[in-house]
Order: sequence, then C-alpha cells, then structure tokens
Amino acid sequence: MNQLSEHFSLDELIFSETAQRKGIDNTPGAEELQNLHELALEMERVRELLDGYPIRITSAYRSPKVNAAVGGATNSAHIKGMACDFTCPGFGNNLEVARTLYLSGLHYDQLILEYGWVHIGFPEVGQAPRRQTMTKRSAKGPYENGLVA
Repeated sequence: MNQLSEHFSLDELIFSETAQRKGIDNTPGAEELQNLHELALEMERVRELLDGYPIRITSAYRSPKVNAAVGGATNSAHIKGMACDFTCPGFGNNLEVARTLYLSGLHYDQLILEYGWVHIGFPEVGQAPRRQTMTKRSAKGPYENGLVA
C-alpha cells in the first residue's frame, strides 16, 4: 500500500469496483499520480474540518474508460485525479458534511451533495477555485445550485 498522506493511500484513491468487475485498467499516469498526491493532501484538510473522523472514499481517480463505464462527465475532475466521492458517517450525514465544507471556506473547485455521497473536486495547480456548490438528489435528477436538503 503506497501512502500518499497520513490517512490516504494510492490504492484507495485508484480503487474502482467497476474497473475490477469489468476488467478495465485504472492505472494513473505520471501527471495523474502527482494530482492524486495533491488530492490526498486536500483530503487531509477535509478530514481535519470533519473533526478528524475517518473518511470513506467511494471513488477518486477514474481512467477515461472507467469514467465512461460509470457514466461520468467527459470533463470530470476524476479523470485528472482531482476529485473524490466520499462519506464521513462518524461526523454526520452527507448534508452535514457538505454544509461544513461549504462554510469552512475551503478552496474547492466543486462541491456536490449527491444522493449517496459528497463529491469534492479541487482546482488544478495555478487555477482559481470556482467554489461551485450544487445538489443532485438522484442519478437521473438535475443539478440544483446550492446545498438543498
């Protein structure tokens, strides 16, 4: 297990159930590996904001083939290794997690309260964070601006 930060490993940031099930390679390239290291450091900040509770990552890096297989956006930050879907049950429900991150002033690019997890994406080096905040209540539902209970 290759630790990228105190609490996050490369293995967990590249794990994909879809890739395993469908036999799709999900190995990141050199640029994506660097981004995953940065993502791990950002997720350490997220963990601190969530009072140090463990974070369960459900999806981070996705190769273009894995991203297509899960129906991800073609410009998804997951492909670059700059986004993470997660839960933090010890801290609270997903709305409480997303609200805490939103109010913290964290420099995220995108924060989405999804129907079963929280998505957070970070800007690439040299880019300003958009702090785009949305809610998506179901897989086929629309994105709504802001955090909507």
